[in-house]
Amino acid sequence: MPTPVSTIPNLGPGSEAAFARAGIHSAEDIRAMGADAAYLRLLQSGTRPHFIGYYVLVMGLQGRPWNDCQGAEKAALRTRFDELKAEAKQTPSKDKDRLRMEAALDEIGIIERRRG
Repeated sequence: MPTPVSTIPNLGPGSEAAFARAGIHSAEDIRAMGADAAYLRLLQSGTRPHFIGYYVLVMGLQGRPWNDCQGAEKAALRTRFDELKAEAKQTPSKDKDRLRMEAALDEIGIIERRRG
């Protein structure tokens, strides 16, 4: 049985709903993808970028509290966050539309979204 996304430290019901809209339904899926790929999928599915949301995910996957991210580590994560935002913007509109459609169909149980 899949483990809910909200079992990852720092993530709650709002994160769980956002990941579900992106076609990601379990903590196992996020761990397999890694923070960057999972967050990129969120952006590509229409979630607005938010730096805190990104580093909360990174910290949670490391089993750390969200406010443990500071200094040089936080600066490095900000750089990576900006790269992910740029990558999401480069995703062609037709690919974003396809990703959103697949996530919607997956959410209502019509298709199983491709993973990865």
